[in-house]
Amino acid sequence: MLELKNITVNYGSIVALQDLSLQVDKGAIVTLIGANGAGKSTTLRTISGLLKPEEGSITYEGEEIAGEAAHKIVARGLSHVPEGRMIFANLTVHENLLMGAYLRKDRKKLRNEFDYVFEMFPRLKERSRQVAGTLSGGEQQMLAIGRALMSKPRCLMLDEPSLGIAPILVKTIFQKIREINQSLGITVLLVEQNANLALEVSDYGYVLETGRIILHDRCEALRTNEKVRSAYLGGG
Repeated sequence: MLELKNITVNYGSIVALQDLSLQVDKGAIVTLIGANGAGKSTTLRTISGLLKPEEGSITYEGEEIAGEAAHKIVARGLSHVPEGRMIFANLTVHENLLMGAYLRKDRKKLRNEFDYVFEMFPRLKERSRQVAGTLSGGEQQMLAIGRALMSKPRCLMLDEPSLGIAPILVKTIFQKIREINQSLGITVLLVEQNANLALEVSDYGYVLETGRIILHDRCEALRTNEKVRSAYLGGG
């Protein structure tokens, strides 16, 4: 469904990604794990058109999208929930969700998406007229995911969904990620600092180190890999 081949991204003279290749199969949850600064967020930003690669190819559903404008990539069915959520703090919950459907041509048929988002995240329904900036961190993350779902994506990219969220809500968010994948059939590409959680919920994983893929395998194998356990899972 989504494939990166030999992607290189530079920030000025700094190489952020170097010869990076990965594949996300349709219907899977794939995770990228690595230390801060490894290039995980840069990878998502490059896929979503916020950054342009110096070299390499990005194909989505068989078509080249590298360097394409971000709004056109969303229109293709690929949505990005950024690190830090980036909700519209001065708009209401309802208005934020409407913004997620901005590119939809069938805006008269949004009722189904509203119903689904509110069913998945009942707190958003309770707070639909509340200004989004007054929500808790966990509620804002629910809103960011809900806003992305309003565009009817076939592939959803999530950047650090557990960041800044109370532990009791982190489990809820990850349960919802699995539900989105299983009940809606949406493919998920997940970046998550909590490697234990990421590998638990995902099917396949890639390990990034200073802009390079150093290891990739099915998640059950990565969870028992001695190097991964030592570096990312707190094991010996």
